[in-house]
Amino acid sequence: MAENTTTQSNDEVKDHGSAAFRSEYAVRDIQAGVITATMAIPLSIGIAMMSDYPIQVGLATVAFASFIGFLFAWFRPGNFIGAPGIAAGLAPILAMGVATFGIENMAFIIFLTASFQAIIWKFNLQRYLLMAVPTYLVEGLLAGIGLKIALKFLPFLWMAPAGAVAAESGLSSDQVIVLILSIVGAGVFLVLFNKFQDTKPALPYFVLIIFGIVAAQFFELNMLKVEDVEFTIGFPAPDFDSVYLWVYAIFFALMLAVVDVIEQVMSNAAIEKIDPLKRPCNSNNSLLSIWASNMGSSFFGGMTNLDGLAKSSTNRLAGAYTKFSVLIIGLMITFFVFNVHFLDNLPYFALAIIMTFVGIRMVMGLLHVAHFGPYALLLATMCGVLVFKVGIFEGLIITLVIHAIIHSVIFSHIDNLPAGTIVRQYFTRFKDYDDDIT
Repeated sequence: MAENTTTQSNDEVKDHGSAAFRSEYAVRDIQAGVITATMAIPLSIGIAMMSDYPIQVGLATVAFASFIGFLFAWFRPGNFIGAPGIAAGLAPILAMGVATFGIENMAFIIFLTASFQAIIWKFNLQRYLLMAVPTYLVEGLLAGIGLKIALKFLPFLWMAPAGAVAAESGLSSDQVIVLILSIVGAGVFLVLFNKFQDTKPALPYFVLIIFGIVAAQFFELNMLKVEDVEFTIGFPAPDFDSVYLWVYAIFFALMLAVVDVIEQVMSNAAIEKIDPLKRPCNSNNSLLSIWASNMGSSFFGGMTNLDGLAKSSTNRLAGAYTKFSVLIIGLMITFFVFNVHFLDNLPYFALAIIMTFVGIRMVMGLLHVAHFGPYALLLATMCGVLVFKVGIFEGLIITLVIHAIIHSVIFSHIDNLPAGTIVRQYFTRFKDYDDDIT
């Protein structure tokens, strides 16, 4: 998978025309940008909430990453239809960072993450990451994170509005109303998603939002309240009070960088398959855009980004052919960054339906691991459970250690080879893989 998305030269990509703009596709790209932004806005709001970041900061990150993605498409295109944004899979990791380091230090964490990604990009190290961290473990990691997301937003599906009288037992009348609206909204959303996911993917999101806004005119509901954030631009200097935090910050940022990079490589493999003109992706060029966007966003307190598959698929199905659609997405989201009061019309239950759906789909991603075999499925499932129960960082590390022990000890007995030989063979694969590419 990685070979197809990393070895294409810039000249080969340019042969397919400009990745940033082509006049014959301008109208389609504008339409795709508007439709994708319609889906991306509520999704980005939910991810920012899950990450414990201000909603306005999350939207600003998406807008900034969109502008950077469009700019870099002129001279270093990674893909042609990928739409950048904040990733749901990274949301609990960022929330853990906020809880550990404080929101005031997260800008430095993002800066450090971007620095690691710059190193990975410079030396094209992403070629080896999928060997060191198998893709099925990443699916397990995302499944555990998806379960966290689903359970985080599930209570909003029956949450009574502020000031409502709580029932002595069971659900109050206000909660019953919210629950009924949630069931109806979820039913409509799922029907539309199943029917139009391959033709009009933004339609279920748009209809659900309209349904929520209309319902709020007749019932008292919990409504989204977006605080207006005062953006300041400056170098992201840290304020750690212990050596432990410094050490933990380095490893935390490294984990965040690696997961972000692997998700992008995996997304590029899928984006290449759905590209309308079958143009090859260059994952290393995508990493250039990612780390530059992350580095820039750290100067205003932003979040991490990547060309997520959900938004990219929507962009493709909406008719996108070039990154000009991404510029349109950035412009639309910028409007809401500076006019956040328009977002106050969105009820929480509608947002909760979207995010619960996203979380469940991430858990269902484990089904994709089945073709790797029973060992991969078992290890990915264990990774998901550990990530959910123990912690994201700890769960991934424990699973990687178990994976290494199995390969170095158990497989060595099966092949009648010493464990040391197995380890040497494992690292030899890196050299052989590099020789194949070069």
